[in-house]
Amino acid sequence: MLETLTALVSDTVAGAAGEWDVAGEIPVGVMRGLGAKGVLCAEAAPEFGGLGLSGMDNGELTAHTGALCGSLRSVMTSQGMAAWTVQRFGDGAQRAEYIGRLTGGDLAAVAFSEPGAGSDLAAMTTGIRRDGDEIVIDGTKTWITVAAYADWIVVFGRYQGAGAVAVVPASAPGVRITRVADPLGCRAAGHASVVLDDVRLPGRNLLAVAGQPVVMLTTIALTYGRLSVAWGCVGILRACLAAVARHAADREQFGRPLLKHQLVARHLAELYAAERTATFACEQAGRSRDGGSPEQVQASVLAKHVAAGNAARGAASAMQVLASAGAAGGHVVERAYRDAKLMEVIEGSNEICQLILAEHAASAAG
Repeated sequence: MLETLTALVSDTVAGAAGEWDVAGEIPVGVMRGLGAKGVLCAEAAPEFGGLGLSGMDNGELTAHTGALCGSLRSVMTSQGMAAWTVQRFGDGAQRAEYIGRLTGGDLAAVAFSEPGAGSDLAAMTTGIRRDGDEIVIDGTKTWITVAAYADWIVVFGRYQGAGAVAVVPASAPGVRITRVADPLGCRAAGHASVVLDDVRLPGRNLLAVAGQPVVMLTTIALTYGRLSVAWGCVGILRACLAAVARHAADREQFGRPLLKHQLVARHLAELYAAERTATFACEQAGRSRDGGSPEQVQASVLAKHVAAGNAARGAASAMQVLASAGAAGGHVVERAYRDAKLMEVIEGSNEICQLILAEHAASAAG
């Protein structure tokens, strides 16, 4: 099945990633088509219309997509995280309804960050309260991937002194979505701010997990997101590695191929090592998650930290080798250079990952 899915993504992108990046938009029909075929949340259970892929196979599919188009991979991460959130936090009826919609072609965003709660998600102030048989949501979310395209927004907020998650129709009265203008990376991923102003919804839109700690809820959802981003960074590294290898073999300087110049060969070797290291970290995290290991949170943080850092450095190295040949807007290396830097910030910045890993190392040593 994995081979069929990667071929489908390749045929769908078919060299259009650069155009989408320059335009800042992926055709909605493309995303809906992939979503309806289960590609965007491939781990979703078959009973809900999903493909039931293992985390490892979905990781390889994510890496393949990331090598072709970082924006489409971002859509895949968002859709997969939305389905995973409903799978973990919803009851049977909610899973059937919402995951069924996501495997039927609807698009979803997941809203964590706020103007005053980026890395510190415990500081989020978006409120979710009950009013009779309804829930009411008020708050502002920033830099929400896919929000510009979304049919549904999975909103994390505060509820009765704890945390909760609500599934919000993007068309609901009181929802205002404003697209981020000219983002640095993943330009076609539909990043937007979302204002929720007295949004009233039926009580069934509040997932069954309401009342659990905010940090627990966000950590569970982010574990999926971080590993998905990490696999996407593996894809970035693979795309850069292929571009550098081709260029270094074909381009001549001073009478011999670039690859025969030791400093250029060093860049290629380091790119290879970076891709292998990131892949191994993702595979370890994938096995941990598939096996339900208690170490899966730390393993996903480690994979994200290693893969994002390697992708940013690897893309910079690829840009150095290709020089002006890779600097044109929409070029695979130019896109990788911008996209990879964004990966060091989202789903837990490098610094947040380091703090989490340091705390884990200290507790393990103690």
